[in-house]
Amino acid sequence: TDGLAQGGVLPVLKHIPGHGRATADSHFRLPTVDTPAAELTKTDFTAFKPLADLPMAMTAHVVFSALDPAQPATTSATIIGQVIRGTIGFQGLLMSDDVSMNALQGTIAERTRASLKAGCDVVLHCNGKLDEMSQVAGEAPELAGVALARADHALASRRTPQPFDRGAARAELERLIGETGSLTS
Repeated sequence: TDGLAQGGVLPVLKHIPGHGRATADSHFRLPTVDTPAAELTKTDFTAFKPLADLPMAMTAHVVFSALDPAQPATTSATIIGQVIRGTIGFQGLLMSDDVSMNALQGTIAERTRASLKAGCDVVLHCNGKLDEMSQVAGEAPELAGVALARADHALASRRTPQPFDRGAARAELERLIGETGSLTS
């Protein structure tokens, strides 16, 4: 994350609270993870704790059946409240993953409402379809309260990009490759 910050980029912690055990691609269908809650807490969720102070995070469209068998993390108040905000301790700006992905059910408007109701601060829509973008915009309120404070905090944590010497960076990369072997072979 330091390199991103030095470049003036805000990092986004994703896909919280985990996507590693998912065996389906959430772009196409909803993954379900049937791992016991204690194991998830000890392994998967713990992996996010060292990064819980990042300014922004994106949810996972994954059902964790031991904690909420009906809703994926993005639309689960249980997962957002107990796991993301609780166990993991993330308190920054929480955005949904793309609500146009096939993992979610319902209309784009319903998906937007469900994400916000569950505790997402903002909703992402990424496929560029204007009619769907209008539905998201129509359902998402203007940022206010805690969500606005989180957004302001995230934006305030952005740093001015540091000067970057492309030639020196290239030389360093080539030196590192020389020490470890070719990346292309």
